[in-house]
Amino acid sequence: MTKLSVNINKIATLRNSRGGDVPNVVEFAKDVQRFGAEGITIHPRPDERHIRYQDARDLKPEVYTEYNIEGNPVESFLNLVLEVKPTQVTLVPDAVDAITSNAGWDTIKHKGFLVDVIKEFQNNGIRTSIFVDPVLKQIEGAKETGTDRIELYTEAFAHQYGLGNKEAIKPYVESSELANSLSLGINAGHDLSLDNIKFFKDNIPNLLEVSIGHALIAESLYLGVENVIQMYLHKLR
Repeated sequence: MTKLSVNINKIATLRNSRGGDVPNVVEFAKDVQRFGAEGITIHPRPDERHIRYQDARDLKPEVYTEYNIEGNPVESFLNLVLEVKPTQVTLVPDAVDAITSNAGWDTIKHKGFLVDVIKEFQNNGIRTSIFVDPVLKQIEGAKETGTDRIELYTEAFAHQYGLGNKEAIKPYVESSELANSLSLGINAGHDLSLDNIKFFKDNIPNLLEVSIGHALIAESLYLGVENVIQMYLHKLR
């Protein structure tokens, strides 16, 4: 069974565009859990242009499913995660000015750094996942960091699938098979949508969790949040 974690960054973006507190990100998180979502994901960035660090704190007592905080483990992010203690932290190598995540870790080059960060989180009871491209040597490198899971960066798959190229799933299948053999849990995210999620899920062995934000929120503008969450859950089952 693959869990659906809803990334609520876009709700914070909408709130911030007018100031004030509408829509309220905590209430939205409570609602999507009530509608059936099995996790909440946030990705605070240092400039707090969407999710703010205070949002991460405010959400903690209200997220009774999986709570996943993504981000680049700079000092302020490290301190926030250790304070909030979510279910899972997903490490993403974002540049400070990145519009959205656009690459996975070089797990070989940054092995020493990742080992230290992951150990710190695990010592505090936080499950770790690292964002990686579907490249076999990077999956092997991820295993060496001691991480609990990987999150496959799915933008390339989503783009090619949209062009009709279903062969784009192959490196993800191979990476997943390797991850399974190494006892690494598998998450996935980025540009997954109602159009491609079932095909992706059906081809990835032991896919534990998908994190979906932009597409889910955009689809909800037309179809309604509760309806869209049920549609995702149906496709994931």
